[in-house]
Amino acid sequence: MKLARPLFSICIPAYNRKRHLPGLLDSIFAQGFRDFDIVVCEDRSPERDKIADIVRRYSEAHPGVISYNENEKNLGYDGNVRNLVAKATGEFCFFMGNDDVMCPGALATAADIIERHPDVGLVLKSYAWFDHSPDSVNQEVRYFTNERLFAAGREAITVCYRRSGVISGYIIRRDPAHAAATDKFDGTLYYQMHLTARVLSALPAVFTPKVLILCRNDEPPEFGNSSSEKGKYVPGGYTPEARLNMIQGVLTIIRDFKATSGVDLVDDVRRDYANYFYVYIKDQLNLPIHRFFKLYWAYGRMGFFKYPMFHFYCAAAYILGEKRFDAVTKKIRQRLGHSPQFGKIGK
Repeated sequence: MKLARPLFSICIPAYNRKRHLPGLLDSIFAQGFRDFDIVVCEDRSPERDKIADIVRRYSEAHPGVISYNENEKNLGYDGNVRNLVAKATGEFCFFMGNDDVMCPGALATAADIIERHPDVGLVLKSYAWFDHSPDSVNQEVRYFTNERLFAAGREAITVCYRRSGVISGYIIRRDPAHAAATDKFDGTLYYQMHLTARVLSALPAVFTPKVLILCRNDEPPEFGNSSSEKGKYVPGGYTPEARLNMIQGVLTIIRDFKATSGVDLVDDVRRDYANYFYVYIKDQLNLPIHRFFKLYWAYGRMGFFKYPMFHFYCAAAYILGEKRFDAVTKKIRQRLGHSPQFGKIGK
């Protein structure tokens, strides 16, 4: 007799950061909702043996729940996300970064949405950032104040594409995501955006204002170790070239979607990025003015010059600096109760 699938496969791409893995697993097993399994894919990191030992201890305490996999070679971020989708058994993949934390009730909230919208392809999360401890949240990211449904196709993709950038709490229907598997976007660091476009071309999305995930803000990135990432990224930080590669990657993915589906969302997506461009320059604001201007010019040549908000972010953020600009935007979010909205989004 075929066993029923779990509703969620909690997918954890593991590369180093072993010290944070127990906290993540504890937050998952503390969930009141139990219809899930966990898939861990370790991507040949220096801490492989220690990660394996941690997972083994949790597997012994929770038999039959965790599937642990060790990649034969380092697949990199995009390849490991694809690998996790392939190995998942649940109806939905619920991704978690290996240093982040799941909020109490997160699975129950997502399950309730899926029960009320059984054809949903993606659940778009609200989330928060913290430094050092999950008890010290410094910023919440909430796109809207209320739960919202977005129709399949242009509306759902335009809303969810950019907002799929943070992998923790990324909740996607597994089977159509697996059917969209490809390695042609390896090295973009945004494979999940390819999945977003493909899955939401046929299925709707639902946004929840409830914070599902706490994301760690004080860990340097590990990208740049796989064959698809070397030469583009340097582990430990984001160079100007890395940021340019990432934005070029998201544009490459949506242009490919246009070429293969016939649906042109390139301008919609680029405008949405321009309207919220700060995050793609905030870690570059300490560059000398001539180097920052070179970055600004390179972004502009990707098609961003025609959007006023792009120019505003580059000028205002460089003049104010990261701390002061962050303080201003934090006050705006707190006052509104959600992220500022530029242009009409959805219904």
